[in-house]
Amino acid sequence: MAASTLFRARVPAERLKRAEEIFARLGMKTSDAFNIFLAQVELRNDMPFTITTNADRLLTTQEQGKTWANALGEY
Repeated sequence: MAASTLFRARVPAERLKRAEEIFARLGMKTSDAFNIFLAQVELRNDMPFTITTNADRLLTTQEQGKTWANALGEY
Protein backbone atom coordinates (compact mmCIF):
# COMPACT_ATOMS: atom_id res chain seq x y z
CA MET A 1 0.00 0.00 0.00
CA ALA A 2 1.26 3.48 -0.84
CA ALA A 3 2.39 5.73 1.97
CA SER A 4 -0.22 8.21 3.14
CA THR A 5 0.03 11.72 4.51
CA LEU A 6 -2.20 13.40 7.05
CA PHE A 7 -3.80 16.52 5.54
CA ARG A 8 -5.52 19.12 7.72
CA ALA A 9 -7.53 22.11 6.60
CA ARG A 10 -9.74 24.69 8.28
CA VAL A 11 -13.26 24.80 6.86
CA PRO A 12 -16.49 26.34 8.13
CA ALA A 13 -18.16 23.86 10.49
CA GLU A 14 -21.58 24.08 8.83
CA ARG A 15 -20.11 23.53 5.36
CA LEU A 16 -18.31 20.41 6.56
CA LYS A 17 -21.44 19.12 8.27
CA ARG A 18 -23.57 19.55 5.12
CA ALA A 19 -20.87 17.96 2.96
CA GLU A 20 -20.51 15.00 5.34
CA GLU A 21 -24.27 14.41 5.15
CA ILE A 22 -24.05 14.27 1.35
CA PHE A 23 -21.01 11.97 1.45
CA ALA A 24 -22.83 9.66 3.88
CA ARG A 25 -25.77 9.38 1.46
CA LEU A 26 -23.22 8.37 -1.18
CA GLY A 27 -21.71 5.79 1.17
CA MET A 28 -18.38 7.53 1.60
CA LYS A 29 -16.37 9.38 4.20
CA THR A 30 -14.99 12.89 3.82
CA SER A 31 -11.53 11.41 3.29
CA ASP A 32 -12.89 9.28 0.41
CA ALA A 33 -14.36 12.36 -1.26
CA PHE A 34 -11.13 14.30 -0.80
CA ASN A 35 -9.12 11.43 -2.31
CA ILE A 36 -11.49 11.35 -5.30
CA PHE A 37 -11.02 15.10 -5.73
CA LEU A 38 -7.22 14.78 -5.61
CA ALA A 39 -7.28 11.85 -8.06
CA GLN A 40 -9.29 13.95 -10.53
CA VAL A 41 -6.85 16.87 -10.17
CA GLU A 42 -3.98 14.46 -10.85
CA LEU A 43 -5.69 12.83 -13.85
CA ARG A 44 -6.67 16.12 -15.46
CA ASN A 45 -3.61 18.05 -14.38
CA ASP A 46 -6.13 20.78 -13.57
CA MET A 47 -9.18 21.44 -11.44
CA PRO A 48 -12.00 18.95 -12.13
CA PHE A 49 -14.50 21.78 -12.54
CA THR A 50 -14.51 25.31 -13.88
CA ILE A 51 -13.83 28.16 -11.49
CA THR A 52 -15.18 31.43 -12.79
CA THR A 53 -16.63 34.75 -11.71
CA ASN A 54 -19.12 34.54 -14.61
CA ALA A 55 -21.02 31.38 -13.89
CA ASP A 56 -23.63 30.22 -16.39
CA ARG A 57 -27.23 30.32 -15.31
CA LEU A 58 -28.38 27.04 -13.77
CA LEU A 59 -30.95 25.09 -15.75
CA THR A 60 -34.45 24.66 -14.41
CA THR A 61 -35.72 21.13 -13.77
CA GLN A 62 -37.72 21.30 -17.01
CA GLU A 63 -34.67 22.48 -19.00
CA GLN A 64 -32.56 19.70 -17.49
CA GLY A 65 -35.18 17.14 -18.51
CA LYS A 66 -35.22 18.41 -22.10
CA THR A 67 -31.41 18.39 -22.24
CA TRP A 68 -31.31 14.77 -21.00
CA ALA A 69 -34.07 13.72 -23.41
CA ASN A 70 -32.21 15.31 -26.34
CA ALA A 71 -28.93 13.68 -25.34
CA LEU A 72 -30.27 10.23 -24.45
CA GLY A 73 -33.45 9.94 -26.48
CA GLU A 74 -36.72 8.57 -25.24
CA TYR A 75 -36.61 5.99 -22.47
